[in-house]
Amino acid sequence: MKPISNRLWWHMAPAATALVLFCGLAIAVATGLTDPVDTMLRNAAHGLASPSVTDFMGAITHLGSVAVIAPLSVAALAILAASRRRSAAWLLVWTMAGSVILENGLKFAFHRMRPEPFFGLSAPDTFSFPSGHALFSTCFYGVVALIVANLASGRFSRLAIWTIATGLIATVCFSRVYLGVHYPTDVLGGVLAAIFWIAAVCGYTAWRSSPPGLSDRVSL
Repeated sequence: MKPISNRLWWHMAPAATALVLFCGLAIAVATGLTDPVDTMLRNAAHGLASPSVTDFMGAITHLGSVAVIAPLSVAALAILAASRRRSAAWLLVWTMAGSVILENGLKFAFHRMRPEPFFGLSAPDTFSFPSGHALFSTCFYGVVALIVANLASGRFSRLAIWTIATGLIATVCFSRVYLGVHYPTDVLGGVLAAIFWIAAVCGYTAWRSSPPGLSDRVSL
């Protein structure tokens, strides 16, 4: 059995932290402790409403949907396969496959009903906690950023990649609250679940691909 080196903890520490935070949040949501905060933040987001902002949020929110994430994932896998980056391709496959299982399993486990959407929108048929858009967008754009940043040369390039990815994920997450189709804690739960899963997959991949005594860094 392979030993766990100090470097591997760089993957597992974020996974453990995100898992603990998610569990704490889930308990607070299930017991209704987050209801006042959810209401306050929903009202604050709705207070920013304007026709132009609503149009923008209505468009950007689709970047976290299965209808967009699925074909983007296929395209990314095709590019990685063509460039023979097998480890990166498998990292994306396991991350996105796991995100689907997590999203469906957690929604079914918590059965949180959706809030009343704003702007006359219809509430999606699925349960509310955690947000699938937040989970999927964090998993996909986060892993793509990880892969591209690993290939980039220079600290500024890597910083720019992570800034763009983080901004995109944050905007998609905010759009779900702004449009009223999710509570803020739904979005936070989706992000925490995604961080846990990405870190866990990266850690396991590094552990499996590195012989004992060598670096546990994922080779992308």
